[in-house]
Amino acid sequence: MLEEYRIEGRRAADISASVERAVGSGDLEPGQLLPPMRELAERLGVNPNTVAAAYRTLRERGVIETAGRRGSRIRSKPATTGRDYIRVEVPEGVRNVADGNPDPALLPALAEAFAAAAGRSDRDPVMYGEVAVEAELERLARADLDADGVPDGPVVVTSGSLDAIERVLAAHLKPGDAVAVEDPGWGSVFDLAPALGLRTVPVRVDDEGPVPDDVRRALEAGARALIVTDRAQNPTGAAVGAARARALRSVLKEHPDVLLVEDDHGHRIVDLPLHPLAGVTRDWAFVRSVAKAYGPDLRLAVLTGDPVTMDRVHGRQRLGPGWVSHLLQRAVVHLWANGAVDVTAVAAAYGRRRDALIDALKQRGIEAYGRSGMNVWIPVPDETGAVARLLHAGWAVAPGARFRMSAPPGIRITVSTLTPDDIEPLADAVASAVGPAPVRGYV
Repeated sequence: MLEEYRIEGRRAADISASVERAVGSGDLEPGQLLPPMRELAERLGVNPNTVAAAYRTLRERGVIETAGRRGSRIRSKPATTGRDYIRVEVPEGVRNVADGNPDPALLPALAEAFAAAAGRSDRDPVMYGEVAVEAELERLARADLDADGVPDGPVVVTSGSLDAIERVLAAHLKPGDAVAVEDPGWGSVFDLAPALGLRTVPVRVDDEGPVPDDVRRALEAGARALIVTDRAQNPTGAAVGAARARALRSVLKEHPDVLLVEDDHGHRIVDLPLHPLAGVTRDWAFVRSVAKAYGPDLRLAVLTGDPVTMDRVHGRQRLGPGWVSHLLQRAVVHLWANGAVDVTAVAAAYGRRRDALIDALKQRGIEAYGRSGMNVWIPVPDETGAVARLLHAGWAVAPGARFRMSAPPGIRITVSTLTPDDIEPLADAVASAVGPAPVRGYV
């Protein structure tokens, strides 16, 4: 492929742009070896330092990776080819249980909340120079965090959890640093890290969250940050329990300089208690999004953490978007203050659907996982075959490749819209597609 694509440019910026365009178009494929710097410099008629600068830019942008004398190659998962492209096209008439969306019937109506927020904004418009966070949103969020044992810290509002995680990582890490991530885990984080020029170190997950021995190994090997999902982990449904939290805090105490990032993915959709890890390390951040409980289009997350981290995040935010819309913040305050979501009822609804599917699969000799949240994870021997056979049977499921690095194959089923009448037909289809297999974990 490289012989067919000619890297061009006389300046470092032009050379790096030429490579990145080729990656985006598919002319350069993941794993493709790039020419040695001196060879490319001679071919282009430029100083080797110019090519070195271009390669450095590509590494920092997460497009290539360099392994000493083995040279530089296109990353196996370049930032330009996010895992969202690993998806199943859902034909008409096929049930979509792959999308990871909440049940629309369990989301609150938004018209009243936005009307109230708009009315207030008409009376009290937000202008440049005002504080970034609504005082009432900060008060309600902080009270909620206090009740769950999250350490005190400033509150910042971001455009969703991934935005918060990106800002926190960028505030502390530099290109080339390693980040320990859950595997299986959130595919967007797997894409985000290389986009920031960071390296990912997979950490196994079981029903209770990250496996402590794996976390210890990752941190001892030099990982500068650890990202943990406290509840409703995507895709496995793991939730950190009290004993696991103690074990993880013990590991983190041995590495006080590690950046800890916690994502409470199940906030207001699960009824399991929160067991936060925050406060053990010097630098930490804790994020909660409103997307799963109130609607994915409400791009708002509440972030807290140590004062230095929050100051860096807030300062950088000021130089970009400035703030998250106060109209949106006021609408969320209205939803919170008026109890628009019945957490107990929502958690019970998702729990019934998860448990029913897991039990039905168990009766058919299929082991599945889903301790909390809206997803069920099923280890399979042949991921591609299972997805194809289920699609043929009328069910679109998410390929596990979107959510794993070195973890064994699996599929993810979102239970949000399943009805009692769906459980048996879906379990039959999964059993037929997967076949009985020896019981095994996903660690």
